[in-house]
Order: sequence, then structure tokens, then C-alpha cells
Amino acid sequence: MKVLITGGAGYIGAITNDYLKKQDYETVVFDSLKNGHREAIAGTKLVVGDLTIKSDIDEVFKADTFDAVIHFAALALAPESMEKPFEYYQNNVLGSLNLLESMRNAGCKNLVFSSTCAVYGYPKKLPVTEDEKIAPESVYGSSKRIVEEIIEWYGQVYGLKYMNLRYFNAAGAALDGTLGENHAVETHIIPILLDVISGTRKVFELYGKDYPTPDGTCIRDYIHVVDLARAHVAALKGQSGSVNLGVGKGYSNLEVISVVEKVTGKKVPVEVKSRRPGDPASIYADNTKAKKLLGWEPKHSDLETIVESAWKYHEKRILDENRD
Repeated sequence: MKVLITGGAGYIGAITNDYLKKQDYETVVFDSLKNGHREAIAGTKLVVGDLTIKSDIDEVFKADTFDAVIHFAALALAPESMEKPFEYYQNNVLGSLNLLESMRNAGCKNLVFSSTCAVYGYPKKLPVTEDEKIAPESVYGSSKRIVEEIIEWYGQVYGLKYMNLRYFNAAGAALDGTLGENHAVETHIIPILLDVISGTRKVFELYGKDYPTPDGTCIRDYIHVVDLARAHVAALKGQSGSVNLGVGKGYSNLEVISVVEKVTGKKVPVEVKSRRPGDPASIYADNTKAKKLLGWEPKHSDLETIVESAWKYHEKRILDENRD
């Protein structure tokens, strides 16, 4: 099976590309490289282009024939989306629409879409099922939901087979430490904590210790990025629907700090700050539907394995940077 991966040089995309190739899939990556890394997909055919320029993606389908597309390419920072709504709607919605039209014209009818739990906004019930009300609280979440709706209509009108994968908190790195998170602006808790441990940040800022949770800090559902990659392969079967990808339980910020300290053997200096606006106290997934529909189950998503893989990648990246 030949698969086109948009945004395949990014964090989740590169690890999914690596996993697909190890499962004997043939892959081509389409990426603007604005946030992606060429070196993360060494050995894979790369087409550099911009999904908002329709001719860029049209040329990809003229040059190759694909059995399926995995669509990661997107701007994905919720706070930034509230400052740059035009850029987020243009990139995420127009880019996806261009991709769908190119797929339709080429006769490619199998799509796996990288969506987000942000489509739910602040869920009323936990764990979050797919029946939860769709009520995004950010432009980012809204842009993803709009794309889901467009995809669903393409399914109804043109017979597109699709799977919308609503991620909770992607975390960790390739189990061998070769690939991981390397964002220009880091917003994820585990790599930020590892930056503090390695000395590139002075202190970890903990936003809120007065939430209605057992230890007063936010609770989130962390899913190992390799388990996400496995879910994408499972979603290539050609069925249609929307599923949550999470572990089904949450860890508090203090629990994450504790595991980071255990894995690294170092203490994290913490500075408690006031709550950030818009941070829900707790959110975690019900993944029953994903297990049933995809025949998938997380295998690597205990918190210690997540942190161990992230730390392995973090140490390697620092060594490589110092060597350069």
C-alpha cells in the first residue's frame, strides 16, 4: 500500500512515517518544512510544498498514485490560534479542502485525518466519549471541526472512506530515542520539564495548584506517540467514523513531575503560578470506540514508558547539538 503523509516531517508525522515503513508500507511525505524537519524523514521521498497552494498538492497526485492519505499538516497551537484566526482557518481549512479536491480528482478515496479532542471544548462528562457535545473553545479546535465536517460531506457525496482521529495529549518519542519532539516553540509539559532537567530552562512554571483534583493540579490523558502511529495504521482499513485516541485515564501535573524526576534522577525546580485562562481541571478519553472500530489498544502509554522514551530522545538531541 502506498500512503501520502501530509505534515509527515513533524513530530507525530515523522514517527508515523517511520512506523509505516517498518510495516512495509511505501510512503511519500508532503511538508512545507516550516515546522517540520527534513532529517526526521531521511530515506523517504519528500515533496516540499504548501497545501494552501492547490497546484502544489495537485502535482503530487500527478506524479504518484496513492492508496490512502494520512493528513497531519496543520497549525496546532490553541493559544496562538486566538491571536491568528485568519492564518489558522486559511492553513487548516483551505489546505485540507485543497487536499480533498486533489484526492477526489485523482480517485484516492481513503483518508485518515489528524483531529483533536479540542473539538469538545470543555467537556461536561468524564471520560469523554464521541457522543460529547462538539463545542470548540479555540480557533484551532474550530478549524479542526470544520475540516471534520467537510470530510464527512465528502464521504457522503463522493464515497470517501475516512477516519477522524481525535487525539488527546500526544507524548513520548520513538522507543529507540531516534525521533521525538523538537518544536521551535515548545508548549508540551514533558519536553519542557526535560529542558529544565537539562538546564536549558531555569524553572518549571506550574499553572494552578488549586484545581478541584486530588492534588490541585490539572489532569490530562497522555498517549504515547507510537500508540498514535499504530492507530493510524489500523485506521487505513477503509472504514469511516470519528474516534478518540487516549489512554482512558489521566495524570496530574504533579504526577508527571514526579515520574520525570524518577526517570532522570534529578529534581525539578517548580514555581507555582496562577491558573491560565481556559485550562479545564481534568480531561481524559473514553477509548472504547477506537478499540472496537480499529481493533487497537495502547501498548506503550504508561507514564514511565512515555517519559523514558522522551528522555532518551532529549539526551540524544542535546548530544547531537553539542557535537555540531
